Amino acid sequence: MPHQNFTLKNGMRVHLVPVSGTQAVTVLVLTKVGSRYETPTLSGASHFIEHLMFKGTKRRPTTLDISRALDSVGAQYNAYTNKHETGYYIKIDAKHTSLAVDMLHDMVFNSKFDQKELDRERGVIIEEINMYQDSPMRHVEDLLEGLVFDGNTLGWEIAGSHKTMKEMKRDEIIAFRDSHYIPSRMVVSVAGNIPKDIKKTLEKTFGSVKISKAEHPTFAPFVKSSTKKKVNVQFKKTEQIHLMFGFPSFGIGDDRNEALALLSCILGGTMSSRLFISVRERKGLAYMVRSSNTAYDDAGVFSVQAGLDKSRVLLAYKTIMQELRKIKREGVTAKEVKEAIDHVRGSMLLAMESSSFQAEWYGDDELFLNRVRTPEQFMAKLSKITAADIKAIANEVINEKNMKMAVIGPYKNEMDFLKSIS
Repeated sequence: MPHQNFTLKNGMRVHLVPVSGTQAVTVLVLTKVGSRYETPTLSGASHFIEHLMFKGTKRRPTTLDISRALDSVGAQYNAYTNKHETGYYIKIDAKHTSLAVDMLHDMVFNSKFDQKELDRERGVIIEEINMYQDSPMRHVEDLLEGLVFDGNTLGWEIAGSHKTMKEMKRDEIIAFRDSHYIPSRMVVSVAGNIPKDIKKTLEKTFGSVKISKAEHPTFAPFVKSSTKKKVNVQFKKTEQIHLMFGFPSFGIGDDRNEALALLSCILGGTMSSRLFISVRERKGLAYMVRSSNTAYDDAGVFSVQAGLDKSRVLLAYKTIMQELRKIKREGVTAKEVKEAIDHVRGSMLLAMESSSFQAEWYGDDELFLNRVRTPEQFMAKLSKITAADIKAIANEVINEKNMKMAVIGPYKNEMDFLKSIS
């Protein structure tokens, strides 16, 4: 079976991605909703809904009914919410594909949202919020994006707050769900050892969902940060300082993202990258240092993150800034570009062996771009990028006037931290 994509009669898009050499199949359901679509009183609703989808349906009344059915066949299953999408997946023995499809359809469209379960889950999510806030390596990213995207819902934390989790009402949550979980905003991606009758199974389940007349949900586009504040500081008595630098970048469909991906790889994407060698290997200033780029519909953030020895923060800060300025000034070598391209290609080849990765690759492209790039097309485009392209993108993105920082450590406020790096 070749790769196929089609649209069910209700407008839900489907991708079928065969993967050779596997007896498993991954069924992934994506819907275009996340924290950037929320209102102040419903901050965290998308993530809350994701949790509630596992709490029982009309046919499978309890959490145990759902988990036992999947556990009994050794399936892997979970869900995730970010700022612009929510996904639910089941990876399963291909002979049980119909169970995976039926289960996801039942959960996504027939969950009961029982009041007792809903109230019980509030406490679970509050503890999840506490866990993230107690994990500096993860929470520093929330602090950075809160500053880079200040004034826009992109800057909001995905799980919401203690206050919103305690106060949002069941009818508000259900109304929010019903306005976003509609066929025209959803994609089903099936990858792996796909059964021959998969189309019939999908039409019987997801194809039976009624076309929604709900208004098309929107979000406020991001223009630029509304604050002049440079540093977001969270006081915490830690032995290791968690520091993150951020620069506004591009939306998910922007053609410059491929060059930015290679820049990230060369700068801090591997154990042989510039930052890793200069900050960790040569000076021993950090255990972890890396760069990355995150893209949303209309905006992105290019970042550098490090976990630093608190007694040597000044030297680490100067070393990182030196590398950022150097790559702008001198660019990169042809050898570095080739090695970065080969690294991305090799990493992708390994990832493409997984049905889960393939389901997400094609599903995300369909959800956000309304088109699909094959891995081969992506790599062909990547292979045309030159050292000059990467130097140009470095000078465009790494603009110190736009730079924001987030730090978690024993600093009272922004000025206290700025003194430590001056």
